[in-house]
Amino acid sequence: MPVAVIQDFPGGTLEQYNQVVEKMGFAPGGPGAPGGLFHWVTATDNGIRVTDVWRSREDFDAFTQEKTGPIVAEVGIPGPPEITFCDVHNYLTAGPEA
Repeated sequence: MPVAVIQDFPGGTLEQYNQVVEKMGFAPGGPGAPGGLFHWVTATDNGIRVTDVWRSREDFDAFTQEKTGPIVAEVGIPGPPEITFCDVHNYLTAGPEA
């Protein structure tokens, strides 16, 4: 079952987030992680929020433990994040170019 994952990183910055993305080999607007269906990030009043939709909780857990966790610590984002999980009823993907 798809799951939405909302991660709040108090004290984190968009610059640190950009470092994480680069170290993971991703590019803004490009393809994401295996098992990931959708990803976006924004600044908040006290840090950053990362919101994803994953094919399953297991896909999220595996990717986070293997990839994200160590790199987040390396770039100095304070952690661990505050995480909220939500079961996803439906999601949409990018539509055709107009």
